[in-house]
Amino acid sequence: MWLISLSLPLLPTIIIFVYFRYHVKVASLCRRALAWAQSLMRGRVCVKDVHAFVFTNCTHGKADSVLEMFHRYAETHHTLSVGQLTGDMLDEVIKRTHPLMVLELGTHCGYSTVRMLRLLPPGGRVITVETDSVTADLGEEIIMVAGFKHAQFQVLPCSSAEAISSLHSYLEADQSPSEGIDLVLMDHDPQQYLQDLLLLEREELLCPSGCTVLLIKRTRRDDECREILDYVRKEENCYSIRTEFPQMMEIVYRKDVQRREG
Repeated sequence: MWLISLSLPLLPTIIIFVYFRYHVKVASLCRRALAWAQSLMRGRVCVKDVHAFVFTNCTHGKADSVLEMFHRYAETHHTLSVGQLTGDMLDEVIKRTHPLMVLELGTHCGYSTVRMLRLLPPGGRVITVETDSVTADLGEEIIMVAGFKHAQFQVLPCSSAEAISSLHSYLEADQSPSEGIDLVLMDHDPQQYLQDLLLLEREELLCPSGCTVLLIKRTRRDDECREILDYVRKEENCYSIRTEFPQMMEIVYRKDVQRREG
């Protein structure tokens, strides 16, 4: 007890010392924990509610009807879908690049997957990755309700790192003439963007003649995509930033450029 009595007058000093020494790390840890908890809770609620609304109100087998129900739901409810504005930008990229093999990190409600699948050229395919198994199952059903078959897409219920490490087996089984992944849509945890890009490089999964990498920006924080953008700007022999919007950034990867210049 006497130790407690002696230490009480020093408590404010101790608190101030700890705050100034560790406040940045503690604040960052708290933000990450809160963001993870919120995304987990919102993701499950969002997918269940959206699934029920879209499934009940859309015309089954019609992708545009499914997308319209997403838009109607978003008018009055929170949703993790990228939304119509970003979706229109995504459409433009798909029409311009004509990707055959697409990797999507973050299935969420299946909205972006449906938007991409309806515009892919014949033989095009989407592999979409979702960490939460409940979200993955419901998102997969939404995609099938839109009229797409498993020959056109596959949902992998695992972490992005696990999915990327196993992608060679899926690409080898695919019959399309693609040299690798033609387009990567990153819409999961921004903290994983750079790590997953580096892993895609190490696994040599990005199409060397040209791969488009789209980064979805969920907030207006300047540091949301800072790590991956710093890396891209440093590796200018392989990467270039083509377009930049408040909600999305388009990066182009070309390994062949490095070979020709070498």
